[in-house]
Amino acid sequence: MLRYLAKRGITYVFMIFLTTSAGYFLAVSSLKPALLEQERIPRPTPEQVANSMRLKGLDPDLSPWERYVEWLTAIVTRWDWGRSPNGAFINAEFGDRVWISTRLFLASIILTLVIGVALGVYSAARQYRFQDRVITSYSYLAYIVPAPIAYFLVQLGAININETVGERIFFVTGISTPGMEPGWAQFIDMLAHYAVPTVAITLVGWGSYQIAQRQYLLDNVNADFVRTARAKGLTRNQAISRHALRVSFIPVAQSIAFTIPAIFAGGFFAEKIFAWPGVGSWSIDAISLQDVNAATATLAYGSVIFALGAILADFATTLVDPRVRVQ
Repeated sequence: MLRYLAKRGITYVFMIFLTTSAGYFLAVSSLKPALLEQERIPRPTPEQVANSMRLKGLDPDLSPWERYVEWLTAIVTRWDWGRSPNGAFINAEFGDRVWISTRLFLASIILTLVIGVALGVYSAARQYRFQDRVITSYSYLAYIVPAPIAYFLVQLGAININETVGERIFFVTGISTPGMEPGWAQFIDMLAHYAVPTVAITLVGWGSYQIAQRQYLLDNVNADFVRTARAKGLTRNQAISRHALRVSFIPVAQSIAFTIPAIFAGGFFAEKIFAWPGVGSWSIDAISLQDVNAATATLAYGSVIFALGAILADFATTLVDPRVRVQ
């Protein structure tokens, strides 16, 4: 197992290096932080702009390759991902924001997987009944509605609940109330801020899992091994839970590699809509602010998330598929 982990880790590290390097060259070629520096008031001279960029490791006079060598050397030797045009250090900015994003998305990912698979099994066991039609119809609707629109609808729903009750139960923006004293009140305040974005991301995310799990399970309900199990005395529900469910979950487990990065990507919009200062909103701001190093750091972060999702998918497959063995 450790040997397998090492081999997979080396492969993904190489892939992350290639994508991050390519992203850096693209960012250096397309983003021009010096142009924004020239728009400051009072307007600086070209020499002042060039000196400011040089001090921050963003010297526009260097070639993309020379800047890449300096940037990569700083990462390898000091784990220094550089600075933003405003002088902020990428390491500090990323460290603060990645924890905020992780807190937001971790619960959403777990709820998305559990609810999606559970509803897929529930609807497949009640094929073409009222419950199945309602759940599956909602899943298709959630699947085709753009995530930002769905997040706005959930946000409006929370606002309407607050207005109906006559007091603020749910917070629709921000991560916490400033000035809260540590203790029970702070914990309740945190839950109130978490509730709306977590529900929004979960409602949008579990639809695809429900559809996939339902379809895969229905494909296996009438398979030969299920009929054999029923012929041996098992009821339909027993045959489904003990045999068909495990086989149908194999392709769903493999899709984890793509679902986790997708939730993080869709969460970029959630962070903007719900005003969470996480990695997603930071990456969007990095493009508008011509921030080469921040844009590259968020790309590397996305590559790492994809790699972790792929490794989790491999493990999930080995757990549910007895035919797969880690060599």
